[in-house]
Amino acid sequence: MVLLAKDIMESSFLTLDEETDALTGAKTMVAQRKGYAVVTRGGSSAVAGIVTEWDFLEKIVAREVDPKSRRIMDLASPTVHACAPDTPTDEVVTRMASLGIRRMVVRTEERVVGVITAKNVLGAFRQYVDKLSREIAGYQSSQTPLG
Repeated sequence: MVLLAKDIMESSFLTLDEETDALTGAKTMVAQRKGYAVVTRGGSSAVAGIVTEWDFLEKIVAREVDPKSRRIMDLASPTVHACAPDTPTDEVVTRMASLGIRRMVVRTEERVVGVITAKNVLGAFRQYVDKLSREIAGYQSSQTPLG
C-alpha cells in the first residue's frame, strides 16, 4: 500500500492576503488553531509565500515590533516548497527532512489543494504501523503451534 500526498494532506487550510497586518493574521491563525497560513497575492489564489508561528516569534515578538505595523508578507517566506497530489509520501517526507521544513504545500498546476504538515505525516504513519501490527498479530495467532 503506497500512501500519496493527497492521502495525508489537510485540504482545509488557512489563507491570508499578503496585505493583512500581522496582528490580524496572528488572531486569525489562533482562532482557526493553525500554526501556519498560505499567503496569497492580491485577493487571488496565487501563492506569495507561507507564514508560520516561528516567523511571528522571530520577526515580531523577539524584535518587539508592533504587529499592526507589519504586513503578513513582511514575515512570510516567499519560498514555498510544493509537491503534486500523487507524490508518494516517502518522497514528500524525504524532501521535508532534507529541506528542514515542517510543511509542504500540495498543488495542481498553480492551485493549492492542500498542505502536509509534520503532524499529518506522523499521524498517517502511526495508522500505517498500527495496521501492520494488527495484521502481523492476526497472522501469528492463526498459526498453529508445531509438535
